[in-house]
Amino acid sequence: MASITRFIALGDSLTEGLSDKYPDGSYRGWADRVADVLAGHSSDFEYANFAIRGKLLEQVAEHQVPLALDLIEGQNTLVTFHAGANNVLRPGFEPESVSSTYRQAVAKISEKQPTLLLFTVREVSNPKTKTQHYWNQRFGPFNENVKRVAAEFGATVMDANSREVFGDPRMLAKDRLHLSTEGHRRVAAAVLSAIQMPHDADWQDPMSPYKPAPVPVRVVGSVAWGVAFLVPWAIRRITRKSSGDGRVAKHSELVTWSPRI
Repeated sequence: MASITRFIALGDSLTEGLSDKYPDGSYRGWADRVADVLAGHSSDFEYANFAIRGKLLEQVAEHQVPLALDLIEGQNTLVTFHAGANNVLRPGFEPESVSSTYRQAVAKISEKQPTLLLFTVREVSNPKTKTQHYWNQRFGPFNENVKRVAAEFGATVMDANSREVFGDPRMLAKDRLHLSTEGHRRVAAAVLSAIQMPHDADWQDPMSPYKPAPVPVRVVGSVAWGVAFLVPWAIRRITRKSSGDGRVAKHSELVTWSPRI
């Protein structure tokens, strides 16, 4: 594995870092955690994170990928690309278009020959509800396309379905969509493991036995979740607004990185 002196992160909310926070309330996330480790092993390490929550695949391809292309310096540059999940979740999802756009974006990045990591989305093990089956019906083919593209262009796949622990409910934040702090920690360790850098050795270990809350508590929790997260999401879909509208990337240019905590 090449010595990584530059890290460029592309994508949406997962890569921006929701819901993992620094003490000051700003978002940290697995990408910042990876940068922390890489910075400790290279005196001239630089980091940029162009990810913005809510962005669709075509927006990442149009606005973020060109910025990355100007900064890649061969295999010494790590590029992570996680995009398309927001498309899959939208009512008007067009699988063929998304697959084609995804491949084109990765093809452009791969021309610069970076160390390239692509990500799948966690599917539901043993789906029981219609919603769970619907989730798998959409993300299953999406994930297969990610793997095909990775094989074609020699990228490494960070497969969310490769370890059972990634299906633990505690890997997710209260919104049931984004990673929790523990989830971000383990994803960071998985990425560092993939590029042969020091990492938390327990990233793939099972968590302690999960004890679901009593049924009444779960019902109340589901109602609260619907009000706090599902309703705002639905309103944004109806009004055709995005959580990323008006936002800028948290590290919109290369910075000399130092761990913040």
